Amino acid sequence: MALKETIDADIKKAMLAKDKVRLLTLRSIKSQIMLAETAEGAHGAALTEDAELKLLNKAAKQRREAAETYQKQFRSDLEEVELAELAIIEEYLPQQLSEADLVEKLVAIIQRVGATGPSDLGKVMGAAARELSGQADGKVISQVVSNLLNNTNV
Repeated sequence: MALKETIDADIKKAMLAKDKVRLLTLRSIKSQIMLAETAEGAHGAALTEDAELKLLNKAAKQRREAAETYQKQFRSDLEEVELAELAIIEEYLPQQLSEADLVEKLVAIIQRVGATGPSDLGKVMGAAARELSGQADGKVISQVVSNLLNNTNV
């Protein structure tokens, strides 16, 4: 089942359960999907699985950053709302890799592309971004790759 149909079904469930936070979050995701489908050049075609994943990752990243900002501003009420929305969005994302699994996969990618030092960061990040899309946050991938290439975490 495509993400859009899943979201539609879950919106109905959230309405019946009177779950306002879930309903608001799911409507936000549905809105982003519809905007992407009607964007210039999309011709109203359904989104690919990869495009849906990117859309969900972007929404999750926005919530994470907003929660971080609210935490710095001591606005725990708003931070809690963002974290609740983030938890709902993460239900639709693939399982995130553990740190040990991430390091293992990144070491394999580094060896495969033949990276030898920090100057090869871009080459490794390109391959890692393609292979690990949706399985780990880009910022975390970048930090781990940087550590591995600097031999501080090998």
